[in-house]
Amino acid sequence: MNLVAMAPMPRPVRRIARLVAVSLAVLAVGHAPFPTDTPAPRPMFASAVTPVEVARLFDPPPQPWNAGHRGIDLVAQPGQTVQTPGPGVVTFAGTVVDRGVVTVLHANGLRSSLEPIDPAVQAGDRVDARQVVGHVQDGSGHCSPRHCVHWGLRDGERYLNPLDWLEGFGPVRLLPMREPLAN
Repeated sequence: MNLVAMAPMPRPVRRIARLVAVSLAVLAVGHAPFPTDTPAPRPMFASAVTPVEVARLFDPPPQPWNAGHRGIDLVAQPGQTVQTPGPGVVTFAGTVVDRGVVTVLHANGLRSSLEPIDPAVQAGDRVDARQVVGHVQDGSGHCSPRHCVHWGLRDGERYLNPLDWLEGFGPVRLLPMREPLAN
């Protein structure tokens, strides 16, 4: 039955009928079940060092060739253990310029790079989540005078914000309201 098209009704009754119809429609949408085509939740990673204290946030450049900060810096101490954020295969463990780097290819195709560390793994090694892959190198780095571990995360050639993939963090998403808010 269409409440809005019912006739004859005095004008105030039609207004109330329209308000009721709109309210019912809003309530029906607000309490709709989650869509079945929602993507599966993305895998989350662990921090490369604990406790998690971010010294510098992800600051991608406006263009790939511009300067920027393509990862996050986690406060660390020389000699502290560094673990892989997630399971995968070590694709690189060695020195780049003047610092040790470990890169892990994860099953989902993402690559984590951790530096400056003294590697405790070799290219080709399979690693589990939270497995020790090295120790924080002593010396000045780009966090000087503090020490840190830089965690870069890439999908192909595109850099991602590791905090969006870190357990307990991640991007904020608004979900449909299931219950009316209590007063």
